[in-house]
Amino acid sequence: MPQLNPAPWFIILVFSWLVFLLIAPTKVMSHTFNNEPASRTTESTTTNPWNWPWH
Repeated sequence: MPQLNPAPWFIILVFSWLVFLLIAPTKVMSHTFNNEPASRTTESTTTNPWNWPWH
C-alpha cells in the first residue's frame, strides 16, 4: 500500500507549505490597486432635527 509510505507525501506537504507561506504572500502583496482611497473632508455637516407631527 503506497499510502503508508510517508516519504514522498511528506516532502510534497513540506514544499506546498513553503510555497503557501513564503512565495504566495509576496506575490499577493506586490499587487497595486488602481483606486486609492481618497481622504475625506474634515468639515462637519449640520443636521436639523425633524419635527414629526405625532397626531
